[in-house]
Amino acid sequence: MNYRAKFSPAGLLSKPLRFFMRARKKYGMEWWLFTAGVLIIVFIVYMAFFPETLAPYDPLDQDAGPQLSPPNREHPLGTDNLSRDMLSRIIHGSRTILGVAFAAALISSLVGIPLGLLSGFLGGPLDRFLSLVMDSVYSFPGLILAIAFAAMLGPGVVNITLAVAVIYIPTYFRLVRGQTLSIKEEVYVEAARAIGARRWTIIGRYIFPNVLATVAVVFSLNIADAIMTEAALSYIGLGLPAGIPDWGMDLSMGKKYLPSGIWWLVTFPGLLIMILALGFTLIGEALAEILNPRLLEK
Repeated sequence: MNYRAKFSPAGLLSKPLRFFMRARKKYGMEWWLFTAGVLIIVFIVYMAFFPETLAPYDPLDQDAGPQLSPPNREHPLGTDNLSRDMLSRIIHGSRTILGVAFAAALISSLVGIPLGLLSGFLGGPLDRFLSLVMDSVYSFPGLILAIAFAAMLGPGVVNITLAVAVIYIPTYFRLVRGQTLSIKEEVYVEAARAIGARRWTIIGRYIFPNVLATVAVVFSLNIADAIMTEAALSYIGLGLPAGIPDWGMDLSMGKKYLPSGIWWLVTFPGLLIMILALGFTLIGEALAEILNPRLLEK
């Protein structure tokens, strides 16, 4: 007689749990850093996608409570100069800073990676031209260049995303180009050429997969840096319109009240910026060790 196996939540979780335990033993501290970073990012992503489940007030509500009220039971993070609840603004502001940073990193990678592959593989005048352009952009300090683009494009979510994305394109280009120059001399690439593989096949099947590990590390660290850049642009007034909750903008508005002892307006947004950037930094640093072939051999 055949019996159908019953659904068991413990059985469903057993495989991920065994994988987690094996990975913990294999990678040690790097795995714990990765786990800590993931937990931070998952929590803030939840804040960004489901702010209504956590925020007690509307972030733009100017009747949420007394003006400049310190943290208390009704307003755990206090209120600002317009009587808006700071906890609600921080929860809703996570969507803005996380969205801008992730979109900027994605755009810069989608532009920089293909250009780096083409430049490194094809070489010649195209390589010299692209290298000259990217080195010219890379020579400027990132924040100064972002300020210039933000001032030229004006405020807005799309504009600030593009301003932040531009400064990271050379990072992906230089990284991918350097690895492509090395990989295209490998024996398996020469063998692919010998059997008549097309250029796009060699790039897509033999070179691109071998740069993905390094790109994943840079992408995580890129988001962490983009978070700080977006907050800096909003802080100096070149970021988003006033109607959009943003941690950098809250920092900018709260700085003038700090000499009066009103510390909560800058403390909590600044703390969340550091925690979010720390989460992506932990992931990036852990991946750099986990994906290191020398570590895997141990």
